[in-house]
Amino acid sequence: MKSLLLPTVPESIAADRHPAWRDSGSWALLPLSVCGLAMCLSGIAGADEGVTAPGYNSEVRAILSNHCFRCHGPDDKERKAKLRLDVPGHDVDFAEVLSRITSDDVDELMPPLEANKPLTAKQIDTLRRWIDAGARYEQHWAYVPPVGATIPERASAIDYFIGRKLQTAGIETTAPPADPLTLVRRVYLDLIGLPPTPEEADTFVNDTSDNAYAQLVDQLLASQHYGERWARRWLDLARYADTNGYEKDRDRNIWPYRDWVIRAINEDMPFDQFTIEQIAGDMLPDATPSQHVATGFHRNTMLNEEGGIDPLEFRFHAMTDRVATTGTTWLGLTISCAQCHTHKYDPITHSDYYGMMAYLNNTDEPDYRIPAPNTRSRSADNAAKAEQLLAELPDRWPLPDGDSAKAAAGLADAAFQSWLQTQRESAIDWSPMEPDKTTANHPYLVHEGEGIIFAGGDTSKHDIYSLSFTAGDQPITALRLEALPDERLPDRGPGTTFYEGRKGDFYLTEFIPSIGDRSLAIAHSSETYAQNRFGNNPVSARLATDGDIQTGWSVAGRVGERHVAVFVLAEPVPAGQSFAIEMHFGRHYASSLGKFRISSTAAPAGESSPSASELPADIAALLARPAESLTKPEMAKLREEFLMQAPELKEQADRIRQLREPVAGTLTMVMRERPSEHSRPTFRHNRGEYLSPREEVSPHLPEALYPADQSPPTDRLGFARWLVSRDNPLTARVIANRQWAAFFGTGIVQTQDDFGMQGTPPTHPELLDWLALYLMDHDWSMKALHREIVLSEAYRRATASPGTPAANAPREFLASFPRTRLEAEIIRDSALRAAGILDTAMFGAPVRPPQPGGVTEVAYGSPKWTPSDGGNRFRRSVYTYQKRTAPFAMFTTFDGGSGESCLAKRDISNTPLQALTLMNDPMFIEIAEKFGSALAGEPGSDRDRIRLAFRRVLTRPPSESELTRLLDFHEKHRDWPALARVLLNLDEAISKP
Repeated sequence: MKSLLLPTVPESIAADRHPAWRDSGSWALLPLSVCGLAMCLSGIAGADEGVTAPGYNSEVRAILSNHCFRCHGPDDKERKAKLRLDVPGHDVDFAEVLSRITSDDVDELMPPLEANKPLTAKQIDTLRRWIDAGARYEQHWAYVPPVGATIPERASAIDYFIGRKLQTAGIETTAPPADPLTLVRRVYLDLIGLPPTPEEADTFVNDTSDNAYAQLVDQLLASQHYGERWARRWLDLARYADTNGYEKDRDRNIWPYRDWVIRAINEDMPFDQFTIEQIAGDMLPDATPSQHVATGFHRNTMLNEEGGIDPLEFRFHAMTDRVATTGTTWLGLTISCAQCHTHKYDPITHSDYYGMMAYLNNTDEPDYRIPAPNTRSRSADNAAKAEQLLAELPDRWPLPDGDSAKAAAGLADAAFQSWLQTQRESAIDWSPMEPDKTTANHPYLVHEGEGIIFAGGDTSKHDIYSLSFTAGDQPITALRLEALPDERLPDRGPGTTFYEGRKGDFYLTEFIPSIGDRSLAIAHSSETYAQNRFGNNPVSARLATDGDIQTGWSVAGRVGERHVAVFVLAEPVPAGQSFAIEMHFGRHYASSLGKFRISSTAAPAGESSPSASELPADIAALLARPAESLTKPEMAKLREEFLMQAPELKEQADRIRQLREPVAGTLTMVMRERPSEHSRPTFRHNRGEYLSPREEVSPHLPEALYPADQSPPTDRLGFARWLVSRDNPLTARVIANRQWAAFFGTGIVQTQDDFGMQGTPPTHPELLDWLALYLMDHDWSMKALHREIVLSEAYRRATASPGTPAANAPREFLASFPRTRLEAEIIRDSALRAAGILDTAMFGAPVRPPQPGGVTEVAYGSPKWTPSDGGNRFRRSVYTYQKRTAPFAMFTTFDGGSGESCLAKRDISNTPLQALTLMNDPMFIEIAEKFGSALAGEPGSDRDRIRLAFRRVLTRPPSESELTRLLDFHEKHRDWPALARVLLNLDEAISKP
């Protein structure tokens, strides 16, 4: 077959392309099933062997992806005319295809005019030559495992690949090596996010040994500041912030996760382990507290606390965020595009998206109390002190004047006997009941023995618990509901409230016992404590039996404690009778009961009808027994309970209770896998809508990333391990590319968050593969990779002078070092260090540096920003409190993220606001004032002080002309803080040289 000649597209058509939308059904005119222009064909019969074939990945794919895949790609529901252009395996009439892309008939032309994506003559020629050469398809480069390349002996791989690219591009001149002061400033800023002091810089410059620079690099990699600098970049991906987001944007306790990241990076935790612990640390065998804390990565999703929301809907939105974040962070793919439909460009189906969600979906989201340091020894000490104070309680009984301590013990004993008599007269014999069956609408109910039931899983604004029982050999006259605290519940429960209301509260709106279809009337009800969280309306056990779902019983103000409600039946449940109890929970937010027990009694009604008592169940059982049946230990237990309840000893008893409390650790937010018997199903949601679940989807990976003939991982831990396995072609490349971009300003793949069909191809593909393999071969050591990069000649080059050949070379070719603006946090931290006021304390709760008034007041509730005192206001920026709806102003001005979504690459803008911030922000004014005060106290002349200030800010010494101008400025103003403000506002001060 002769080469197909392409007619020229008439200029009238090219000039007349317009955005008006037309019916694109003209593709239906094709008389054949054209399903694969971009496919793996053995060739077209008769194709000319002499045709120079364009590379599919290097030239053809980008054309098809940009102009064709949207309508003729993976999405089968939106595909036009059954034409698919992204996969191999189908016959194509290329003559017809070429005819359509070169047609002068606007109704035949493809892409259609309304798509507003015309092909240029050069693109058409590329497609023609590719087809003439056999239309050979290549798998997308990012889905092929990295391949090693042969490097000349003793050559630097990085410089070898960069040199080859320069040579191919005909660039023969590169910038010279950077001078030592430039290099030392650059590597300090890159590795630890701080500039060197003049003394540190001079030490390096004066070290003439051959390995001086390598030793400096190793010193910086070992610095504790290294983790603080690189943690900040990871926290962008983790969408870290100190508040929940959305309207109310209340505080959250997630900073232990931030500290975990810093520690892990400083310890050079292998990146594969770093990944596994964050995705599934809780599932590791004998998971440590640190590994639980690590799962905070996916607890950084926002939480909507608006009372009107459906918590299950916003849990779904959190899941979509987690899928998107995982795709961006580890795979470098725009997976979120497949939430609503099959991806328009990449081979990720609608089902694949929910298959990946299924790995992350089977989790609960509890708070986790990190064990406090020396918990065991401190608990033992507290217990010993409590026992000592308990033994002394009888002697603390208050006495009339003149009585001895011996009389005090006697008075206490007499009071105890009186208490015993009173309590025995009202004692009720309660029997815990084991339910025959339990069901709930969303939560799952677990029987934990002794009648205790734990509610796990999801909660809604109207949860219903249904429990079936069988009465014993006596009739039931009353029912007791115990609401029990538990460490697994928010703020120890006993409720499951986790947003809007008080954490750990519950709201029981209806308590309905029944036999068959007949509800049992409640004669009267009582409770040990009741408090409403919202409004002045009363709450009580009685209001949980009034048939009004708007009223009920809650315990706001005393969460984390046991509470009791008693319901006396108007008529008994006969012995041996089956009966049921239905409990309704919730108000304008989800507020169910998390742990409870139901007991029954046959005690007769009357003046001494059963009523709620705060006595523990075991104490009540002892009081119900005859006195002569009690052993000495049991009697001692009753005596202890009396002493702890006596109003006369409240102060001492409260101290004992305090000592008996578990040693409090720090709370943080973690992930926890649900029990396998209560796994949460995942469904495909039509059009990505929460209210449109369709078929159930099992965990699986896209075929492009995982062989169809192999069984995929089955759970979150397996998924985490696959992410960092050599079977996954993406992660090592994505991570290595992100590190490269951190040093050079631009990634080898410029679209750091998109390695898919719409992403830019790598400028140095062999180098990217080498970096990915180097990372994996060196035990996923990020420090090793960073060391290799900063030791390269490419990194150590000077920035090019304007007009030189190196300056004219494309930036990504690295003929010179690309000058970039520093990140927001590094700008602030550098200013603090230059001023000599940087507080190097590490870890802990977030702090608040000064900032202009009115920044946070725009958020819900108009919260005030009160700057921290002392050194906390001068700590590194990674510890700065970040409110999502009102981020720290200086960071926002310099393009920092808000923590609302995963951020793979910060924008870099250049606005007047940045200069205004450096000159006028109260934080920078305070820094300049302290800097100026320190300069005024330095020995020597003004010239010496100005030289020192210049070096603290810029590392290098000033030129004579710079020094003269600064001297003139100072002589005019005689204001050292003003001079400091000028230096801190220089472009060079906020740039990486």
